[in-house]
Amino acid sequence: MKEKIVNFVSDVVKEMKKVTWPTKEELKESTTIVIVVCLIIAAFTYAIDMTISQIIKGIF
Repeated sequence: MKEKIVNFVSDVVKEMKKVTWPTKEELKESTTIVIVVCLIIAAFTYAIDMTISQIIKGIF
């Protein structure tokens, strides 16, 4: 059991050395894109919700 754990941790360390981490600038750019897309989706969802609410109020 101990050998399996040691092998697992060793494999994790090897794989983590292969990872290419983003630069600070790339991270800022990606974060900005995610926030903007989230805001656009939130605004779209709000608009659809308000439209459907007004339609339902008009029917009843």
